Amino acid sequence: MSDILSQLGDILESRKNTAEGESSYVASLHAKGLNKILEKIGEEAVETIIAAKDAQTSGDNSDVIYETADLWFHTLVALSNLGERPEAVIDELARRFNMSGLTEKANRNS
Repeated sequence: MSDILSQLGDILESRKNTAEGESSYVASLHAKGLNKILEKIGEEAVETIIAAKDAQTSGDNSDVIYETADLWFHTLVALSNLGERPEAVIDELARRFNMSGLTEKANRNS
């Protein structure tokens, strides 16, 4: 799984500094700047929430999986814009792996 994220990180990085805004969606997002990327994350988050609510009723998770992929993708574009790679998130999740969620949350407040 992390190979996919690493490969995606490479692609996002390669398109970050190109002028291919007309032929590359990622390049066009970077050209529009972080605020536009963050707007897109907000839009995708709302779509993910709606899809999850619909899935709860229908029992079909395909739309929530699709929308979650869009949300993750746009979040990775934002991280790329800020100079981070997907591995930074994987490393943070690994750091939390053997830690209680309640402990991790308490540590954030101190």
